[in-house]
Amino acid sequence: MNKIVMVDLQSQYFRIKSEVDAAIQSVLNATNFIQGPEVKEFTDALKTYVDAEAVIPCANGTDALQIAMMALDLKPGDEVILPVHTYVATAEVIALLQLKPVFVDVFEDTFNINHAQIESRITARTKAIVPVHLYGQCADMEPILSVARKFNLHVIEDAAQALGAAYTFGDGSVKQAGTMGVVGTTSFFPSKNLGCYGDGGAIFAREPGMAEKLHMIANHGQRVKYHHDIIGVNSRLDTLQAAILKVKIKYLKEYTSRRNQVADFYDQCLSDLKQVNIPKRAINSTHVFHQYTLRVERRDELKIFLEQRGIPTMIYYPVPLHFQKAYAQPGYGEGAFPVSEGLSRTVISLPIHTEMNEEQLTYICSAIKEFYQ
Repeated sequence: MNKIVMVDLQSQYFRIKSEVDAAIQSVLNATNFIQGPEVKEFTDALKTYVDAEAVIPCANGTDALQIAMMALDLKPGDEVILPVHTYVATAEVIALLQLKPVFVDVFEDTFNINHAQIESRITARTKAIVPVHLYGQCADMEPILSVARKFNLHVIEDAAQALGAAYTFGDGSVKQAGTMGVVGTTSFFPSKNLGCYGDGGAIFAREPGMAEKLHMIANHGQRVKYHHDIIGVNSRLDTLQAAILKVKIKYLKEYTSRRNQVADFYDQCLSDLKQVNIPKRAINSTHVFHQYTLRVERRDELKIFLEQRGIPTMIYYPVPLHFQKAYAQPGYGEGAFPVSEGLSRTVISLPIHTEMNEEQLTYICSAIKEFYQ
């Protein structure tokens, strides 16, 4: 049996090696490393894939969030609502811009923001909501968008873990993760479902004026070279990464299908264990399974047990944001967000990627069953 890894980027690369190598060599031959034609070609392909009005490439997913918030003209002290169970980058950019992160708990079964708690956190200073589409499926966007309309708030989607997931509204219309709010963001970190071989990110916009502003901010605030109309940053998706992504996006549907097959295998093998809760599939969202995350009893013991048998696992996330020293706030002590606090003690993510085989999956499931015998 091949060594089990959380994400097998090497085997995935070898399967498309000739295409990726040719794409990289083409960029090297042209030496057009910044804003080469591959950047626009990939951006157009991504725009088609998610059916977005506009796609603005940038250097990474964290930059994407920062640029999105800068484009909305949020002012120091403005409040932004986000889930407390998420990666730090979501809160990080809020704090960097001198905004105030306002935490909301999540649903225990889908791990996504509990929309029923949002309205109670809104104040006169609230300006935006950042739903995070965690682990691969969309947060429940219809009620979130409804609250945003009611209070005239911006919705900024963090779709870094859910590119390709689709959300179905009550009227039957379907939108892709990242395309429902005023802006959406994603990441091409190597381990993401669509990952490059370094850092990369993108922003989705619905309105042409907003798209132009996002482009300007990502490019030093200029529309015309050397004419800086607004304050911006330097955040570009380089040509080499765009060339790689242009190859890989052709396989993204296949990658999503394969991840779902792995998740289905886990579901079937583990669903009968009373000590294990398999991930819930939301009825109004497809799942692209960036992570396959369980809620389990004796989590830390299980992690050690699996590691001793050559099975890696990860905990996303062991410390909720309100317990992080950098984001501690008065009134956010223990018990403030009971669901997220409970998840931090019980969640564990199993290996899931496009290259897993049945022998590996059977071995992992057998080990988990052995632990709980």
